[in-house]
Amino acid sequence: MARVKLTLPDACHFQTEVAVRIGDINYGGHLGNDAVLSLAHEARLQYFKSLGYSEIDIEGVGIVLADAVVVYRAEAFHGEQLTVRIALGDFNPYGFDMFYQLDNQASGKEIARIKTGIVFFDYQTRKIAPIPSRFLERAGLTELAVPKESA
Repeated sequence: MARVKLTLPDACHFQTEVAVRIGDINYGGHLGNDAVLSLAHEARLQYFKSLGYSEIDIEGVGIVLADAVVVYRAEAFHGEQLTVRIALGDFNPYGFDMFYQLDNQASGKEIARIKTGIVFFDYQTRKIAPIPSRFLERAGLTELAVPKESA
């Protein structure tokens, strides 16, 4: 079986810490595969909150996830603190990829790499929406954005 590879960008646009909770542990006694996306979700919420947003209100529109890739690198256990680094890349007029690197804070060991495809979504019209320019400005990402006419 071919393995998925995920190369992370060099940039780091946000960093936070999350704890491995008891509910994140599976029957094998370590961080469950399903819980890794939940920890990434928490980090993503913290990123948007740091900019004054929520996932359902970023300059009047929200986001949806179009896809996800997870590469597991090592075990993590209940009570461990993980450092999560987030980088944004692969911009298009309607979204971008968000990359996450989860490392054990104490040992520095890489636990997982994740990519989620973020698409902006207008929940009123139920349609995709362009990336709000004000979001890009607040996030310091205007140089990475793809102009709408270039798509």
